[in-house]
Amino acid sequence: MERQEFENVVTELVLPLFTGSQIVDVEESTARDSEVAQGNGGTVLLKAHRSDDYRLVVKRSQPFKSNEIALIKSILQELMMINEFKISESTYLQRMHTTAIEKAICNSLSDTASETLLGIINHLGMWVDRTYEGRKASFGVVLNEGVTSSKQSPNLHYTAILQSDFSAVLSDGKTSSLEVDKDGYVLNHAIMTRGKAMPTVCPFDLTNFAKFCNEKRIGVSLLESGDMLVFKNRELMFAKRRGIWNSYSHEEIVQLLSNRTAHTVKEIRRAIYLTALDVSFAGAGGCLVYLNKDKSEDVLSHINAYDIISQKHFDLKKQLEKEEAGKLYNIDNQEYEKILNSEFKDFLNDPNCVKSATLVQIIGGKKFHELDRKLREEIVGMDGATIIDYDGTIIATGAIVKIEAGSTAGGRLAATKTLARYGVALKISTDGIIQGFNYDKKAFRARPIFTVG
Repeated sequence: MERQEFENVVTELVLPLFTGSQIVDVEESTARDSEVAQGNGGTVLLKAHRSDDYRLVVKRSQPFKSNEIALIKSILQELMMINEFKISESTYLQRMHTTAIEKAICNSLSDTASETLLGIINHLGMWVDRTYEGRKASFGVVLNEGVTSSKQSPNLHYTAILQSDFSAVLSDGKTSSLEVDKDGYVLNHAIMTRGKAMPTVCPFDLTNFAKFCNEKRIGVSLLESGDMLVFKNRELMFAKRRGIWNSYSHEEIVQLLSNRTAHTVKEIRRAIYLTALDVSFAGAGGCLVYLNKDKSEDVLSHINAYDIISQKHFDLKKQLEKEEAGKLYNIDNQEYEKILNSEFKDFLNDPNCVKSATLVQIIGGKKFHELDRKLREEIVGMDGATIIDYDGTIIATGAIVKIEAGSTAGGRLAATKTLARYGVALKISTDGIIQGFNYDKKAFRARPIFTVG
């Protein structure tokens, strides 16, 4: 495989699995160097063949972990084998590439039952475009690596069950699931009830499902949306959405939300990330902004006073409006007068403040990370931007943002890029893609720092 072709394979098929990764350099290599290796500074070094005299240097802000490097190696091995067949038909080649990635994912999750896991994923995939009694079906199948069933009848194998229509109502992939052994034979039907608190990293509606998927259990959930999610170690590991597999590097994104500053709090960053994940899988869409310290006054110039739900920031906005009101071209502006002559509690009685007054009452003075997780999802899912100060104070929700002049992007993306000037801004599209932006001071524009989903 020629170098340019290999770069395309890495860029199109490998890098999307690893949030924030990119090819940053090419270095010399010899036949003594392996095709996949750990590089300096937590990078990973890649080449197509042992004999190649170059290696691509792939980097992201967090070092690659050993299990991620093993996954990359497995994916490239599968892709190189496919390349030997010189397949030219694009649809068939795309399917082969998808299978290669799925096989590598299953190998990375299980040493003893990867073939069973791959089969489960393939059989559930057959239900993506099928319906049962007029509706899309949802499924949950949990593979228990540590158990072998005493009843290994062909009728109890997942292949027979998932090919039958009745299986469409046996589990929902959120609160119930079929549990199979490492060879794919049914063990039981599991109900995921809300049990004792334990840390999970997953969409909110799948918290109980994730709790059930421990070190020995690998869970696969097919949702009515067609999304397929894979869980292990009580967290979302991979998801196939819109036909594309994504790897979830949760801690990587939580770290990126710090924007390389020392003032951020991990608890707040984690709450922001989990909420973005919730909105993503709810299909609501949203814009969520985490400000750098001392940027709240600057961001207020983009926000209407009617969208502000923090008294502190209303008072700041009031001061800014006072300065504006003194300019000649604003001498008769009644809106300024209304803001300047109101206290926050009185301003909330304005007919234009129904939303803000309601949210002030519901939130009750709590900071973003102190709110119930479901409430956070619903707030961020409102049309407009949710803006959070560095200490977790919610400045505004559902805010219509005054975007920068000359923007050619869609409304939500334009607002996100505008607000990225003041911190890290997340755009969550209705199809589930989460894009993170910060501001490039040298280029004077917003730049993407990660895309996932």
